[in-house]
Amino acid sequence: MTDFHQTTRRGFLLASVALGAVSLSRVGAWAVEPALGGTATFLLATEPPVLTTIAHTAGNSFYVSPKVTEGLLTYDFDLNPKPLLATEWQISPDGLRYTFKLRPGVTWHDGKPFTSADVAFSIKTIKEVHPRGRNTFLNLSDVETPDELTVVLVLSKPAPYLITALAAGETPIVPKHLYEGTKVQENPANYAPVGTGPFKFKEWVRGSHIVYVRNPDYWDKPRPYLDQLIVRFITDSAARSIAIESGEIDLAPGTPVPYSDLDRLKALPDLVFDTQGYQYINSISRVEFNMEKEFFKDVRVRRAFAHVIDRNVIFNTVNYGYGAPIPGPISAKLSKWYVGDLKTYPIDLKAAEALLDEAGYKRGADGVRLRINLDYVPGEGYPRGADYIRQALAKVGVEVNVRNQDFATYTKRIYTDRDFDFAYEGMSNLFDPTVGVQRLYWSKNFKKGVPFSNGAAYSNPKVDALFEAAAVEINPEKRFAQWKEIQQILVEDVPAIDIVSAPEITIYNKRLADHTVGAEGAAGSLAFAHIATS
Repeated sequence: MTDFHQTTRRGFLLASVALGAVSLSRVGAWAVEPALGGTATFLLATEPPVLTTIAHTAGNSFYVSPKVTEGLLTYDFDLNPKPLLATEWQISPDGLRYTFKLRPGVTWHDGKPFTSADVAFSIKTIKEVHPRGRNTFLNLSDVETPDELTVVLVLSKPAPYLITALAAGETPIVPKHLYEGTKVQENPANYAPVGTGPFKFKEWVRGSHIVYVRNPDYWDKPRPYLDQLIVRFITDSAARSIAIESGEIDLAPGTPVPYSDLDRLKALPDLVFDTQGYQYINSISRVEFNMEKEFFKDVRVRRAFAHVIDRNVIFNTVNYGYGAPIPGPISAKLSKWYVGDLKTYPIDLKAAEALLDEAGYKRGADGVRLRINLDYVPGEGYPRGADYIRQALAKVGVEVNVRNQDFATYTKRIYTDRDFDFAYEGMSNLFDPTVGVQRLYWSKNFKKGVPFSNGAAYSNPKVDALFEAAAVEINPEKRFAQWKEIQQILVEDVPAIDIVSAPEITIYNKRLADHTVGAEGAAGSLAFAHIATS
């Protein structure tokens, strides 16, 4: 067996003694331990459908689940793994066996002991019922539990991304004794969770808030520092801005207010803006073409659109300069895999017109070449972005009808009904491109009815082969080369036009300290969060 990241092995072992030791680069070396006590208020724009992520990937469930349920590992800002429920781990040289030593003395919130049986049950369950887990654990053939504090994941093929997939929000460990023998998706514990984490669930007032209270028996004493965490749901964007401005809210992740409000709020002395803590998500915006439509089957049409849609206009005027333009499908924040010198299509209306003419879509007597629909995902910036795209394409004779709908209708239209021409949307790269990017372009992941899959219906055998090779390649240099080639081909084929990396911002009140200590940010446990004394 060889140790994962051999050069940082000492750091991992030190971290197994006290998790706090690994976060000092972010939270600072405290002269005195932070004081216990106080209540923090956490803002979500929409109410989560469930409070655990064992069988769900809803974004707001991802924020609340880790307060109660934990993962085997957590991650620093560079996505290096750190101990959580696992204190040590080894990966065999062939990448087929992952051995985890579990933290002793951990109990569930109902007092039952945490053991390897819980881990084995959770991971096997996630493989079966979790929307992403089916692919993440595709190569998992068995989970061995040689003793109560050892777990071995046995793979049929290597999965180099797997060591990054074990965070609380992505792969939560749940109590076997409450889930076994039930339909996991409908288990009552999804709505009143029991975990090993720093906070215990107290109540969920539908349409209003969730209350979590301090777990006095948490394994990492004296954490958590807060006595209580209240999660409020405020659906109106203006009301969210007012609540933050008035001091009602201590922590608000996910760019919770309109971009137009950000500069005004930045002037307030008690508020701080943080872009850290999104390395596990890495969202981007993109224009996706439905390649089942006759006109978008022709790459000349897709390239013509790329010569018209100016990502810099969206960056500067739609996003108010927040985020960053990107040339391809991977955010610069996912730095291990990002390639910045990809081919781009200069804004050139004459070139676009020529390509459309060549493809057979000449202007009619009314000056119109095509009449098509554009659907956009509900969310900040997308209506204005869709309106810009409509205006830009009108200049080359493409008449665009922009359609607005709620999230459920949008998802059904794109992925189930296939009733769309092109879409302006957000997607997450997640923590590894095999998990977050491959799903959008792999021909085998064109699955009608499955949301956030290959909505373009894109198919390129060479790209498929590269995806499948990169998914099992354990040599980092070879894997990067494979992903570089994938990105180079995608910008030639243009199944989508990638626009900007999302302006992911957390707004918080200065009274709350140390809420963002790693890649998961506010979607982490908040065990380190405390009320500042000065």
